Amino acid sequence: MTLVDALRIVNARTPNETRRRFTLACGFTPLYLKIFLAAQLTERTVSERIDVEIGVFGDVSGTLQKLLSQPSDGVAVPLEWSDLDARLGWRSTHGWRSDWQADILSSVRLRLLHLTELLTKLSQRTSVVASLPTLPLPPMFPPARGQSSPAALELRSLVTDFASELVSSSDVRLVDSEQLDVQSPRHSRHDVVSDLRTGFPYRHEHSVTLASMLADLLRPAAPLKGLITDLDNTLWSGIVGEEGIRGVSWDLDHKTHAHAIYQEMLASLSELGVLIGVASKNDPIIAQQGLQREDLVVPREALFPVEANWGAKSESVRRILQTWNISADSVLFLDDSPIELAEVAANIPGIQCRKFPAGDAEAIVRLVGELRDLFGKPAATFEDKIRVRSLRESAVVLPTAADPEEFLRHADAEITFEWNAPDERCFELINKTNQFNLNGRRLDAAAWRCRLSDPDGFLLAVRYVDKYAPLGKISILAGRWQDGLPWIDVWVMSCRAFSRRIEHQVLQACFERLGCDRILLDYQPTDRNAPIGELLAGLVELEPNQPIRLTRSAFNSRCPSLYAKVLSHDSLNEHRVAA
Repeated sequence: MTLVDALRIVNARTPNETRRRFTLACGFTPLYLKIFLAAQLTERTVSERIDVEIGVFGDVSGTLQKLLSQPSDGVAVPLEWSDLDARLGWRSTHGWRSDWQADILSSVRLRLLHLTELLTKLSQRTSVVASLPTLPLPPMFPPARGQSSPAALELRSLVTDFASELVSSSDVRLVDSEQLDVQSPRHSRHDVVSDLRTGFPYRHEHSVTLASMLADLLRPAAPLKGLITDLDNTLWSGIVGEEGIRGVSWDLDHKTHAHAIYQEMLASLSELGVLIGVASKNDPIIAQQGLQREDLVVPREALFPVEANWGAKSESVRRILQTWNISADSVLFLDDSPIELAEVAANIPGIQCRKFPAGDAEAIVRLVGELRDLFGKPAATFEDKIRVRSLRESAVVLPTAADPEEFLRHADAEITFEWNAPDERCFELINKTNQFNLNGRRLDAAAWRCRLSDPDGFLLAVRYVDKYAPLGKISILAGRWQDGLPWIDVWVMSCRAFSRRIEHQVLQACFERLGCDRILLDYQPTDRNAPIGELLAGLVELEPNQPIRLTRSAFNSRCPSLYAKVLSHDSLNEHRVAA
């Protein structure tokens, strides 16, 4: 991205769009970094104008302190050594004396403690991302440059401890220094002339890269949900139908260990709740025997469903998507054959297709790293851990129920309603659910925290379990009281919960617990949310561009029989119940 490109992106938005205010809190002159950050954020944003404000030159702590009382929609904090002590920067003098080193170390310790406190508090109010010092320390330490200095090592240790404490005890997200090293080599970052003349220390390429990584953390892309993999020369090396079950390999002895690394990544992604399916042109019996090998790195139960046949790959992929009940644009298909990739891409619009680089260990390792970026998430929830099990059992049970009414009557379902008990799963569901989504709107961390602090707001989370499998927390409904009526503008439900009438139980719970005879729903049709539109159309007549006004009497007259046992963990404030 050139500076001209960045300016064109920033200025392309019209003034009447919704504005989102971000802050760049840095001690150096922000100059081009501010422009590139604004451009990168704009590219990741729909229908909003991005404004990036700056803090006070040379005073990161002071900027953060002010933001505690005047929070923005997000804060980026690119730290450099001079922010920890001015004597560690190139614009300072009289700091390279040996007898100053102990004082510098003491100063850095105190500054890091203060930054930890400020960043932790600020992350409770808005989205905060930061990067550790990216520029080299000045040559102020006694040993020759090829020899490590105890003082320099201690400085780096202090920063590492600071980073570890910050990410483990707060919501601050840090730029991965190793990934930054890959994208922006250390020797090409510092612009000495610019640093000394203007106070802006970065070369162009480093500014673009750092701005991009900060923007990725402030406005992260939604992770993909599913990965469909081929078997031959992908999951393993070799063709199982020709070389036999023991002829395919993924080990060091056969120089095919890169395939084991790929399997290891699939196993790791599965633990995070990523769906892993198989689409292979193979004899189904031989393919299943290959997947039963005891030395397979990825657990066999993590692979579901397995489509092994001689039909078109696109048909296998389509059946997998139907089983998962997710859209194609949330899925990555991996195959070593360009022909198969082209056939799937042509017949499954929206799916991402990637060639598996069979025979190239270095490229396979790079691919494994890219998979972490596409699917990765900070931690696995309970719902992530049970996702494959619930899908597998639902795929067996639900289609075999000849009488849906009889199935629901004897499912021994139990629904738990949790009022005003937000957690990470609530936020995740809102930002990853498409088919049963009231209006398709997404929330960033700042908007989510703002909702949670609204005294007139309410939040309902729904857990489900039946005798076949637990689904965990599968639905979120949220809104606020307006003019004596509950206005609901967030309602999502996982596709795994379809066909169980959970949505009817949720509406019934709203009428009963909110104590009202009418609720308003901010429904907007999207190109994906047909299921919730069909539900609402069955309860009330829909008017274009108008909120849904659903009365208790209309709901009761059209609600089908409900069989689930209902439990409630209720912390709803009594004063919010309508009179």
